[in-house]
Amino acid sequence: MAGVACKPRKHLLRWLPSVATCVAVLWTLPAQAQIGSARYSSIVVDASTGNVLEDVNADQPRHPASLTKMMTLYMTFEALRDRRLSLDQLVPVSGHAASMEPTKLGLMPGTRLTVEEAILGLITKSANDAAAALGELLGGSEERFAQMMTLRARALGMSRTVFQNASGLPDPDQWTTAHDLAILARHLVNDFPTYYRYFSVPSFTWHRRIIFNHDNMLRTYPGADGLKTGYTVASGYNLVTSAVRGGVRLIGVVLGAGSNSSRDVHMAALLDEAFDQLDIPGGRRAPPAQPKLMLVSVARAAEAPRPQPQPQVQTRGHAAAWTIQVGAFTTEAAARSAAAAARRVAESGDIRIDTAVVGRKPMYRAQVTGLRASDAQDACSSLARRKSPCAVIRPAVRDVASR
Repeated sequence: MAGVACKPRKHLLRWLPSVATCVAVLWTLPAQAQIGSARYSSIVVDASTGNVLEDVNADQPRHPASLTKMMTLYMTFEALRDRRLSLDQLVPVSGHAASMEPTKLGLMPGTRLTVEEAILGLITKSANDAAAALGELLGGSEERFAQMMTLRARALGMSRTVFQNASGLPDPDQWTTAHDLAILARHLVNDFPTYYRYFSVPSFTWHRRIIFNHDNMLRTYPGADGLKTGYTVASGYNLVTSAVRGGVRLIGVVLGAGSNSSRDVHMAALLDEAFDQLDIPGGRRAPPAQPKLMLVSVARAAEAPRPQPQPQVQTRGHAAAWTIQVGAFTTEAAARSAAAAARRVAESGDIRIDTAVVGRKPMYRAQVTGLRASDAQDACSSLARRKSPCAVIRPAVRDVASR
């Protein structure tokens, strides 16, 4: 636990006998976010004032992972605001951009996508190829763009941040802090109120695929409306979240969690505590069936994304033809058991065991079919919170959606 700084809060002082016990209390917070590990950091700030309500190791250097894309998006929004870019402008895809490691949209060298498609790819799928393509468009090269990112970070007050690429893919010399990321998040919210709304987009269509937003907080935490998730082996599971309650917006940063689910639950606990400090009543937790699939088409230039009405999603001839897949197994019995468990979570649909041959050995894929789009997404979200694998497969084309 050496090196962990913890600031006691007013409501804790009523029952904590000493500041030393604060560390023990943090260990009991739900989420098991590896508090006290060498890579853990967190901070919660008031978005309007920047006042710090909670922080642990907030100024210690950490690898940002895909939170790097927040700065790529900031500079893209800045270029849109200054009319150096337009939403429908085409972004060329170089061989370098196409070669990025997943996650990615699967862009091919010599092709193009619009600026808006690139923005949506970064926010929902955390697409590394789209990030590199935007960086090359804005900077001439990704290396030059990374230098521009670092200079812009300094101008924003992010004194401990150095960027080496546009995506957050591993680089030993790419560093930031929880405090710096909170500064960046505040600027995204306050500097670009129109473009910030992209962060709340739950999904968008890309080449007839539906790509869902990685950020589960949008579906599970009342008032959450963005920002970004991130993960690499070196960084652990990272998250920046903005949430509004009682007219007050808070921004939380959690770095170095041990899993997606622990990161999300820990973030919720930190935000709840911070709202309590401000005497803001708690929001109602979203029920399991809350997430709704909304598709965002390519918007017109200078317009914010506007989700299509929900009824349109269910008039495509596939209202109850979606599938979730919850793993591949070496025995049919194991696959059937997993599918049955997923069927109980989905509360509808039919169990199907899909057989495939891998290396001359049969594999049994556990699936639940006959689901509506929203039910499939809800079920996968619930299974993900239980650390169970799940992929959504849309009708007919059988494409696995981002998770």
